[in-house]
Order: sequence, then structure tokens, then C-alpha cells
Amino acid sequence: MKPIALLSALALLALAAPADAQNASQIAAVRRGANCPRCNLFQADLSNLELKNKNLAGARLRQADLSAAIMNRTRFTGGDLRDVNAYGAVLTGASFARADLTNASFVGAYLQGANFSGARLSGVNFSGAEMDRATGLTQGQLSQACGDDSTAPPRGLSIPRCR
Repeated sequence: MKPIALLSALALLALAAPADAQNASQIAAVRRGANCPRCNLFQADLSNLELKNKNLAGARLRQADLSAAIMNRTRFTGGDLRDVNAYGAVLTGASFARADLTNASFVGAYLQGANFSGARLSGVNFSGAEMDRATGLTQGQLSQACGDDSTAPPRGLSIPRCR
């Protein structure tokens, strides 16, 4: 095989292989209640689970489903939660400090006491979310997110309406 053809074939193979695909054994461990800091939980289905006081700091939860989960006091600190679905989730006292929540959905979520210090909230939908006692939020963060008339941001802060 000619060197150029070989290089082309290797390049195509590298592009076809899923980079950073989910880790099924790590997802299974979390579903059973394990802590899993820095784990690869890409597209994990954690919906309807009760996983309180867990350490998922630095974990990759991109596109994960946390809908209707109860994850009070869970640490997502510094994690990748882009495009996460946390519809109706109960996340009292959870830490999202320094996490990337870009385009996440927290529609109808209960976020009292959740910490958002330094979190990226670009495109986050907080419609119907109860978050008036969330901490670490700034007006700059909330201005990049959206909500509706029933969204309860912390006192003195406002959130744009979703379009």
C-alpha cells in the first residue's frame, strides 16, 4: 500500500472511531449508587434514580438524562453537563460550581441551595425552576440563560424569558 493511501485510511479510521464514548461500567456503577469523580458518563440514563450525596465532580455527563432524579447534595463541580436533561430533577444543595451547563434543561427542577459559582449557563433553560435560594449566581450568568414567568431566581436577580 502506498504511504499516502495508508495515511488516508488511518485518518478515516480515526475519524470513524467514537472519541470519548460513554463508559458503560462507570454508568452502571453510578446507577448502583457509587461515587464516580472524573468518570465518563456521556449520555448516561440516570433518570428517576435517587442518588443523594454523590461525588461526580469533574465527570463528563454531557447529554445525560437526569430527569426526575433526586440528587440532593451531589457534587457536579467542574463537570461537563452540556446538553443535560434535568427536567423535574430535585437537586437541593447540589454543587455545579465551575461546571459547564451549556444548553442544559432544568425545566421544573428544584434547585434550592444549589451552588452555581463560576458555572457556565449559556443557553440553559430554567423554565419553572425553583431556584430562589440557589447560591453563587450572578446577573451575568443568568442573562445567558432563560426561564419563564414561574421561574424563581434569587432575590435581586432576573432571568430573560425563553423564546
